[in-house]
Amino acid sequence: MRFDELGLAEPLLRAVAEAGYTTPTPIQQQAIPAILAGRDVLAGARTGTGKTAGFTLPLLHLLAGQPILPKPKPPRVLILTPTRELTQQVYESVLGYGRYLPFFAEAIYGGVSIRPQIQKLSRGTDIVIATPGRLLDLRAQDCVDLSRVEYLVLDEADRMLDLGFIRDIRKILGFLPPKRQNLLFSATYSAEISALAGQLLHNPLEIAVAARNSAAETVEQRVYPIKRENKRELLSYLIGSQRWRQVLVFVRTKHGADRLCQQLLRDGVRCAALHGDKSQGARLRALQMFKDGEVTALVATDVAARGLDIDLLPFVVNYDLPQVAEDYVHRIGRTGRAGAEGQAISLVDAEEAYLLAAIEKLLGKTIPRVKDTGYERVDLSEAVKKPAAAKPAGGQRKAQARGEAGRNQRPGAKPAARPGRGRNEKTKKPGNSRH
Repeated sequence: MRFDELGLAEPLLRAVAEAGYTTPTPIQQQAIPAILAGRDVLAGARTGTGKTAGFTLPLLHLLAGQPILPKPKPPRVLILTPTRELTQQVYESVLGYGRYLPFFAEAIYGGVSIRPQIQKLSRGTDIVIATPGRLLDLRAQDCVDLSRVEYLVLDEADRMLDLGFIRDIRKILGFLPPKRQNLLFSATYSAEISALAGQLLHNPLEIAVAARNSAAETVEQRVYPIKRENKRELLSYLIGSQRWRQVLVFVRTKHGADRLCQQLLRDGVRCAALHGDKSQGARLRALQMFKDGEVTALVATDVAARGLDIDLLPFVVNYDLPQVAEDYVHRIGRTGRAGAEGQAISLVDAEEAYLLAAIEKLLGKTIPRVKDTGYERVDLSEAVKKPAAAKPAGGQRKAQARGEAGRNQRPGAKPAARPGRGRNEKTKKPGNSRH
């Protein structure tokens, strides 16, 4: 199947072709016709499968076929996302694919001044891409009218529930007209997602392009059993000896991200940290430096597990395993995207054995262990398994992610060899922010 067989408007096909795409992904092949036909959709797909274009393209087509409303016009499309990074990514996708269509779109999220967002919304817009909290702030100030929304998208719905946004989502639903088309996209399914879908969707088309809660087959997964005090030294060695030019490193806490980044810098590894305590400007600069190859390693908390779109990212490292097994799938989904190959490496100490067991149970398979790590081997099968705690609810998970591991790491020995300079992988961005 080709994009020109999906019934999309010619301006959209032109933008898609200029982006270098000719064949829709499986999620796009199923979602686009359903959305164009007016169906509610419940879609389960791994990250990197093209789901953002799967809903932005048909929504832009539907808007293009409607008369342009006079200003100030209320939004007709509302896309809710869990993080600032994903909001920005979806916003850029909307602008890129809609570059030849007449419409207005705005990205709304916290961490930046609310005044410019108020000014932009006052001029009217067709599409709002927003995080729930900032959208409610604007609604409380009577700065956004949601009574004319015709299309609602919940993107990364599972992540929004993990972050405790369910109450905000329900408040927002109360401001929307009852008659609308609803689209729910989620990388993983849970009882909470099923309950939300039951409340939100009417006779939805269910789309699942891959096994639920599974990782991409293009990602090679490996576990390094190692003592915690040797993790940083091994990471520096891998980066330097194998000349990695781009690696995304996940840690559990914000303090841990800053500390590891400082240690890697002392080892001669160019790196930056990305976490929730950073300002939005600092987060965007760190991400752009990583994409441009100015830094080799981006050390991030799970705030970066969703929404990062990095072309051909070759390596993801779990320096700390996540507390929630599903987050492992989201983390390693940053590599192996759109059919490209990638590697996901987990540095696992004895105290994390129970977390690894939960991940392998979710995946339904055992992740291969590296036998010769160069350090004293840790037998994870013999390690004491901690009893699995009850799965934390959204707000609890967010608080849990903020907790500090409370463990100092030994500085390690000699610095690793300095990695070579990375290639430029700057992503394309539309020139104008408004159409």
